[in-house]
Amino acid sequence: MKKDLLLVGSIPCNTVEEVFRTWGVTFAAHLECMPDGEVGDRLHWIDGQAYRTFNGHPNIETLKRPAPDDGVERWKPRDFADEWEFKVKPGVKRVGFGDRGWRLGYARDAINSYFVFKTLKKEGVLPSDLRFVVALPTPESATLLYFRDPSQHDAIVPPYEEAMLAEVATIVEHIPPSDLAIQWDAAVETCDGEFGLPWLGAFTEERFERYVDQFARLSAPIPTDVRLGYHVCYGTLGGKWPAVESQTLVKGVRFAKEAVARSKRRVDFIHLPMMNRTDAEYSSDLKNLRVGDADVYLEIIHNMETFRERLSLARRYLKDFRIAAPCGFGRVTPAQADAEMKNHQRALEIFAG
Repeated sequence: MKKDLLLVGSIPCNTVEEVFRTWGVTFAAHLECMPDGEVGDRLHWIDGQAYRTFNGHPNIETLKRPAPDDGVERWKPRDFADEWEFKVKPGVKRVGFGDRGWRLGYARDAINSYFVFKTLKKEGVLPSDLRFVVALPTPESATLLYFRDPSQHDAIVPPYEEAMLAEVATIVEHIPPSDLAIQWDAAVETCDGEFGLPWLGAFTEERFERYVDQFARLSAPIPTDVRLGYHVCYGTLGGKWPAVESQTLVKGVRFAKEAVARSKRRVDFIHLPMMNRTDAEYSSDLKNLRVGDADVYLEIIHNMETFRERLSLARRYLKDFRIAAPCGFGRVTPAQADAEMKNHQRALEIFAG
């Protein structure tokens, strides 16, 4: 069976085992790789980093945090206006992250989740050829939203990137490369590219180059036996997807193309967002997507009323692709979670037909 589906990251379950036994069992035959659902702090993507990594760091000052609920602390923002904000403290030229390879928490979570994953594979619950995928935010995404003074970029982004690549090294040391996939998630960069972030002003070509150049460094250390992918994202926050709505695919296609072109090794898959648009003009930009031999997953599992029409339009302009949903649906209600699973099942039926 052709592996036509990508589960981008978060899944609405409470434990890793629950993710694997529900969504994993249901969709494993359609998947190249399976995520752990990003349970815990990662369910709210980079806000877990704000809460656990940046908040309280001796080199970093917390300027703003999500408002409490009737005096009870809250670390999950309600919307962008409720987001965390930080600055590097005066006199600090470079933020120092200790506990190399473990400080950010991604390696710890990946290794623990992989133990459950490999155990279920051994028991025959999951198929033997299924890989475990670890989704990681790009360093620009993980910092740019929170540290809003451009003059502090060099004090926070390079050391955070080093800390993240140390996490990658720990992950590939403890998880067999042939059983692993790594997915880099880029959201803040793409949102900036679409509309410009207010604290940075109008988007510039210099920022675009910086954003895509990071993929050379993020791809180089990953062994070739590891499956590598990039998730181009427009964000989900406060129950709203997308966080920013693109009017064309031009910028998303360009970002994906350049990220692949700058990479220092093979890129195996790309996840590209597509809005709920049924006009040919919007989908026609797919004809310019050139990402080598990478599998393309189009983010079209949403609004099932228009799914067939959007699928038909995509097929008009892109010969070979697979399908996925938007990210962030791990934060939906239980009732919405049931609907999401049914949408995935129905989408696969239509896609195969």
